[in-house]
Amino acid sequence: MAAETIEISDALAEVGIVPAIGAGLANYDIRTELGKTPVFRRCADVNSAGPFDLAMNLLAPWSNRISGGGFTHRGIFYALEPNLPEEPYPIHGNAFSSAWVLERRQPASATLSFLSHGPGPFRYFASVTYALEEGQLDVSLTIENHASCPLPYGVGLHPWLPRSAGTLLQAQASRIVLEDRRHLPAGERALDGGGEWSFNVPRPLPPHWINNAFLEWGGHASIDWTDRQLSLEVTADAPLTTFIVYSPGADADYFCFEPVSHPVDAHNVGGPIEKMGLVELAPGSSIKARCRFSPQRRRW
Repeated sequence: MAAETIEISDALAEVGIVPAIGAGLANYDIRTELGKTPVFRRCADVNSAGPFDLAMNLLAPWSNRISGGGFTHRGIFYALEPNLPEEPYPIHGNAFSSAWVLERRQPASATLSFLSHGPGPFRYFASVTYALEEGQLDVSLTIENHASCPLPYGVGLHPWLPRSAGTLLQAQASRIVLEDRRHLPAGERALDGGGEWSFNVPRPLPPHWINNAFLEWGGHASIDWTDRQLSLEVTADAPLTTFIVYSPGADADYFCFEPVSHPVDAHNVGGPIEKMGLVELAPGSSIKARCRFSPQRRRW
């Protein structure tokens, strides 16, 4: 069965939304004198796509990996099963891989929802609104706890962006979380000394593998494609105070800049969950994440 794509557009941009694949995006393009230009990596074929073939994924009720078979909260251990065949740990929750329902649609905006009975102890209602205004894409994601107990929630956005030889990234953070061979946290390092992992000033992506969380982000990032005459401003509100940069290396034609609420395995690192970016939601309470993507044509 063909996957339905919901189109929204304004005078400067257009977006394709795929309700059946996590309400993720198939494309986000701006219109230029050269035609349609991809801001996010386009999905090649929605009908055969998996979630990570899309242009962007929604992450809930957490971002990235959780180790140890689950997590303990308020003295209770909650088990979680791996959710992808190639992954030993549960990753990115379940919103990104579940079917959502279209609630409202206008020419330049759409709202979709998802009622989840899992994974593990999580029971929640999610709603996302995509809205275009003068080419800017505004994404608002809300999660409401429907479980009978308080639980730690996290949220995030997972855009897939074109990577070219002229790609530069700037996003200020104070610390980077290192990773081990399991892609789990392996300590932290201050970024005050700069280096190839510091994007406090515009910098090319490392030529090798990168898959790291950056902490104490102020919520603003700039991505410049100097060889594409295009730039993108990313503005995120709290609780999106962490970003993750992922790319397999210089040979890849994409990279990911992920505004998220917490670093990898925040449920198991220890200490107050608030310090790790998770939000405890009592039954009936909610968390909202908002992020704006503003592309512009530029010449260097």
